[in-house]
Order: sequence, then C-alpha cells, then structure tokens
Amino acid sequence: MLVIDDAARKAAEGHVLATMDGAILVITLNRPERLNAWNAAMRARLVELLQDANADDAIKGVVLTGAGDRAFCAGQDLNEGKTFDGARAEEWIEEWRRLYGTMRRFEKPLVIALNGLAAGSAFQVALLGDIRVGHAGSKMGQPEINSGIVSATGFWIIREMLGLSRAIEMILTGRMAEAEECHRVGLMHHLVPADQVRAKALEIARELAAKPPLAFKLNKQRFCAATQAGFDETFEAARIIHRHAFDAGEPQRVMEAFLGKNKGA
Repeated sequence: MLVIDDAARKAAEGHVLATMDGAILVITLNRPERLNAWNAAMRARLVELLQDANADDAIKGVVLTGAGDRAFCAGQDLNEGKTFDGARAEEWIEEWRRLYGTMRRFEKPLVIALNGLAAGSAFQVALLGDIRVGHAGSKMGQPEINSGIVSATGFWIIREMLGLSRAIEMILTGRMAEAEECHRVGLMHHLVPADQVRAKALEIARELAAKPPLAFKLNKQRFCAATQAGFDETFEAARIIHRHAFDAGEPQRVMEAFLGKNKGA
C-alpha cells in the first residue's frame, strides 16, 4: 500500500478543496496550472473526503468540480506516471480501485460539474457520478493511448455507458468528444452556459437530496451490486495489463516524449 508522506498530504489539501454550500459539499480539484491533473496524494484525499461525506449526516450530497475555466481534470499527472515501474503500476491500479469503489459506494447525490475538459481517468471519474453538468467547452474523452497507457478500466466504464462499438472507437482513437456529442449520447445530462455550471450542479444536488433518502440509498446500492462482477474482473485484468506494459517500458517512454514535446512547444 502506498504511503503518502506529510508534505504530499499537505500539498493535496491545497489541491483538493472542500467547502460547504448549505448542506452540499463542494469538492474542487485545485491545480489549474496542470489542468487539475491528479497524483496519488490527491486521489487519497478525494477518497477521504467522499468517505467522510458519506458518513456525515449533515452532508446531503456532493458536487465535484475543477478550478479555473479550462479543465475539470486532465487525468493522470504524467510527471508522476513516467516514473512508474511494473510494481508501482500495480499499486497505482489499486489506488484507482479504491477511488472508483468509494464513488460507486457513495450513497448520497454525487453531481459532476464539468467546468472544462475531462480526460482519461477524469472522464472515468465523471462517468461514475450520478449526474453530469457541462458547457460548450466541456470536452470528454479517453486519450490514454496517445500517452502509451492502456485503457483497461476506461474500456469497462465506457462500454457500460455507451456499448462496445463506441468504447472501442473512443479508446483506439483517443479523441476528445465535443460537448454537443457528449450531451447527445447521454454522457452529459445538462448543457448550460459556462457561468451556470456550478449553480446548475448545486441545484440538481439539492433536488436529489430532497428525494426519500432510503429509496435513494437502496437504488444506488443496487446500481453498484448489479455491476460489481464486471468491476472486479476489470481491476484484476487492469493490474496484470499495466504490470506488463510498465515492465516493458513503453508508457514511460511515450510519456517522457510527450512531456518533452509539450515543454518545448
């Protein structure tokens, strides 16, 4: 199990903010200079905040969003990923299992406010929310292949949402889907002006929080149970696949080249 040191934990507190808006907890990914890309400490803090919110009767729901006007989250911080070996990659997959499992078991409203692009693992996290609100600039996609990363978990989540054909196309092309397409196919439930995304997300969170709480909780438990076998199989496969890929070294080489190209741009 990865141990987060005190310095990284302190940094994560600044990179994942938690504020209350009435009875709704607003969690903000706050690393706009990196398009809110996350690392291990940020993922650990997000897990803690969601677990605490699930157990706190005073919190009736959560809105998850990003800082700035460019991105909800660009996904994995490649500066972290380029240092992985096979063993660390397996550990990394377990971190995602913990985060995704926490989101799937969250029994209160979880609304995603897409203030910009959601790429890779951030696209997957967005799809694990109950309702997604975005604006015309809220692109979504699975560009991992362009960084040499296999989309093992992304394949399962996209297939569950859109079916096999669309999952294959999105993963192999690595393209980002525009907001209109995301809204049309049901990945984004509400498309509003950019300055109304947060307000709409809060409105929906409050509306869902007013539903009969036991029925809401039992519905979410059923959603999780009905898809648990696929979730478990996916993460076992992802652990093996990523171990193989990172031991071979291709993801690290591609990420290093990608970062070098962007730095020189």
